[in-house]
Amino acid sequence: MLLKTFGWSFAVTVIGLALAGVLWGWKGLAIVGILSILEISLSFDNAVINAGILRKMNAFWQKIFLTFGILIAVFGMRLVFPVIIVAITAKMSPVEAVNLAINDKDRYEHLVTAAHPAIAAFGGIFLLMIFLDFIFEERDIKWLGWLEKPLAKLGKLETFSIVVALVALLIAATTVATDVAHGGGDKTATVLLAGVAGLVTYLIVGGISGYFEDKLEEDEEDDEDETAGAEDRGEDGGEAKGSSGARGSTGASVAGLAGKAAFFMFLYLEVIDASFSFDGVIGAFAITNDIFEMALGLGIGAMYIRSLTVFLVRRGTLDDYVYLEHGAHYAIGALAVILLATIKYEINEVITGLVGIVLIGASYWSSVVRNRREAAAGEGAEAKPEVTSGV
Repeated sequence: MLLKTFGWSFAVTVIGLALAGVLWGWKGLAIVGILSILEISLSFDNAVINAGILRKMNAFWQKIFLTFGILIAVFGMRLVFPVIIVAITAKMSPVEAVNLAINDKDRYEHLVTAAHPAIAAFGGIFLLMIFLDFIFEERDIKWLGWLEKPLAKLGKLETFSIVVALVALLIAATTVATDVAHGGGDKTATVLLAGVAGLVTYLIVGGISGYFEDKLEEDEEDDEDETAGAEDRGEDGGEAKGSSGARGSTGASVAGLAGKAAFFMFLYLEVIDASFSFDGVIGAFAITNDIFEMALGLGIGAMYIRSLTVFLVRRGTLDDYVYLEHGAHYAIGALAVILLATIKYEINEVITGLVGIVLIGASYWSSVVRNRREAAAGEGAEAKPEVTSGV
């Protein structure tokens, strides 16, 4: 199970580190290794969130996430995305941006860093919406009940999460964006525009995937009702065959809807991954400004996040440790706040990674305690009748 899930990650690690050693020597090998660890530590909560979404998708789309999705994550977000950002902000062609990244690494780093306010505002608001929609939703299982119960009541107000996100954006634009360290000057307009873009992106992609998912569930419920009705009427074999054919037709429709829902969920996953990767890409410049070392190191880390996501899905870890999703969403909320704060302030990536690890670790331990408590209660319930019958 472990080798099957992480086999490609292990292989990419060996090949990547060997390639780094050949191209850049021991120094390059060390840099790529450090970047890989940085990416894993920063994105562990990403794996938990991804697993919560990926388990709703069929095996085909899980494979797409692991193949095509990893190409987007490694080459798209870790290599192409910074180049595109430089091309847009510096108003140059992508070819010129690539040439700059190879031949003038210091200026390339400066331009990527200067674009950080817009990147942080977009990613921060997008991630904040994920956290808010989770925390304002009524749930049967609550981790921090004293906090989640009142917030769930507030969440009954429609668009409340959007209002909170916009208020957070306004606060960021009128405080940390007025005197920015990255690029210098007043970036209020830039932060407002990028933040609104992040909010709109979340509403569009999340709304479309949610629509198809709800439609799929409705069709499945209708199909089950039709089947139950046919069984209650005791239809004969010929009618049953016709009903089966109708169900097959409905099943095809459901499969089509599942495909659409899965497609938009896949897009949603990729946007989430993009938002998570912003801090890793920016933080990587503290270690190296070579885009190829950066892409290789962060790419290896992204492979492990993908494999860890599938591992969590296949092992049913989120079902066994019910507070993990809560911890991951709290980590997302913390990351969103940190991203918005980094518009002006320098926050070490170690702090960002530790916050996520601590929150997820705490939720994991709470899940273990809960499972032990329920197991002990179950054993006690079974033991009690035995003692009574013995008397």
